[in-house]
Amino acid sequence: MSKGSVVLAYSGGLDTSCILLWLKEQGYEVIAYLANIGQDEDFDAARKKAETLGAKKVFIEDLRSEFVQEFIWPAVQANAVYEDRYLLGTSIARPCIARRQVQIAQREGAQYVSHGATGKGNDQVRFELTCYALYPQVQILAPWRIPEFYNRFRGRTDLMEYAEKHGIPVPVTPKAPWSMDANLMHISYESGVLENPKNHAPPDLYQMTKNPEDSPNEPDLLEIHFTRGVPVKVTHVKEGTCKETPLEIFCYLNEIGGKHGVGRIDIVENRFIGMKSRGIYETPGGTILLHAHLDIETFTMDREVRKIKQSLGIKFSELIYNGFWYSPECEFVRHCIDKSQENVEGRVQLSVFKGQVYILGRESPKSLYNEELVSMDVQGDYDPCDASGFIRINAVRSVKAV
Repeated sequence: MSKGSVVLAYSGGLDTSCILLWLKEQGYEVIAYLANIGQDEDFDAARKKAETLGAKKVFIEDLRSEFVQEFIWPAVQANAVYEDRYLLGTSIARPCIARRQVQIAQREGAQYVSHGATGKGNDQVRFELTCYALYPQVQILAPWRIPEFYNRFRGRTDLMEYAEKHGIPVPVTPKAPWSMDANLMHISYESGVLENPKNHAPPDLYQMTKNPEDSPNEPDLLEIHFTRGVPVKVTHVKEGTCKETPLEIFCYLNEIGGKHGVGRIDIVENRFIGMKSRGIYETPGGTILLHAHLDIETFTMDREVRKIKQSLGIKFSELIYNGFWYSPECEFVRHCIDKSQENVEGRVQLSVFKGQVYILGRESPKSLYNEELVSMDVQGDYDPCDASGFIRINAVRSVKAV
């Protein structure tokens, strides 16, 4: 007898293909679910593969537009960066993927959901916290935490042998010994030869960006128009190309950034579960937007408000990284950050060139910049004598009693 239906977050890769077959061996009816969040994937081939492996149903869901509008844009508003460098491409995608997985499970009457996240990583936390928040009654099957599974498959070699035995076609071979996760926001690389933090990334690893040394010798000049801290229009200054929908904007920025090798980082980060890990990331469009948004935000936001907002951005980044997108505190922080963006409006012009983003200028109807007040050539409505008292008052606590 069937143990029930399980909705598997399926990628078509080695791990989840083996998991699909293994779940069937354990007596579950498997519904395969593949989220299109911008990865380079043959979705028709993935569907056929899942059906061949015995999936009861296969859902391929195009989540690209909602991924940009509901997840990437709030991260842009927040200037979300984890531990000063990581732009959270994988972390942001997980609640988007898991939300639709839960919706399918509820619609299909499935009691279980499953995923291929390892027992040592962050993704297991991100997937499952989302599932429990949106579907409290759900039961989760995490094979990499089930002894019968992880004792049988002690590594990728065992998975490869199992795949070969059962006729599962997989693209991963020992010639590409690292794992990769791709979406609209970025591509991440980890494990295998990259686990030694001293090892340099192989030259053929990067797929989303050109080597800056091989990028064009002419910059691309862009103008990005923001409303409430969100990009609403991107124009190529020289070519006149214009993009206005969220998905088009982000894809275009990825194209320009990738062409110039923007957004590559190689870091060691602190995982939520308590260990350090080495990751290599490509985030071209996100890196361009981070530079542009920081600039227009500083131009239009009160100094003290921005200090508070900066601290909220750090907290928001930690909550995303740790998997708490659907927590009450994250909802509160998102609301506060969105409120802070009411006057973040205007245009930023920038140059993308040889791995770098250079801000060239900005303008805004809500600018707090007073050119006359700050000018060194015009005194304006400012009495320099007032600075003497200001300095003496601020010096009081620094002057030691004699």
